[in-house]
Amino acid sequence: MALAQGACLNHISRATPDVKRLAQFYQEILGFERIESPNFIDFEVIWLKLPGDSSMTMMHLIERNPQSKLPEEPELTGEVGSGEEIGSHVSFAVENYDEFVNTLKEKGIGFLEFSIGERRQGFFSDPDG
Repeated sequence: MALAQGACLNHISRATPDVKRLAQFYQEILGFERIESPNFIDFEVIWLKLPGDSSMTMMHLIERNPQSKLPEEPELTGEVGSGEEIGSHVSFAVENYDEFVNTLKEKGIGFLEFSIGERRQGFFSDPDG
């Protein structure tokens, strides 16, 4: 039996040098909505949620200290099946998969697609890679 009962995903956090740019990307591409977030004195944060998500799973965008030695995420360059394309990722399901993929391509956003059986999957990078 798990130690934590009733556990569910609360939020995904992304550190970035430009929270406004990343928030705009997720709002435009996946329809996230900005919600009230705390006011931190030393760094900027923007909290987002998906519309209609009754579970209130959030994405927290946090300004990264430019002096930080944390590595940047790699660009989406791995070959399908190499494992590089799926190492660090966040997964979203969309109802309009083909239309969504076409829109990404029209916007010049790199997209790596492959199928496992009948399940179609695709990977794309946000502006921070």
